[in-house]
Amino acid sequence: MAPDVAEESAWFKSSYSNDSGGSCVEIADLTAQVGIRDSKDKQGPALVVPAGAWTSFVAYASA
Repeated sequence: MAPDVAEESAWFKSSYSNDSGGSCVEIADLTAQVGIRDSKDKQGPALVVPAGAWTSFVAYASA
C-alpha cells in the first residue's frame, strides 16, 4: 500500500529554508518512510524512501 503523500499538513521545509524563491525541498514524515518533493511543484511527483535511508543521507550530508 502506497503512503498518503497528498496530506498537505504532513509536509515541511528545512528550518534553513527561506521564502526568497530558492531551490528547496520539502519532506513528510510517513512513519516508516519519508516523502521528498520539490517545494515549488507541490502537485508534482514525490520520492518516498525508507526512514533509515533518509536518516543515513542526512547524517552523510551533515558530515
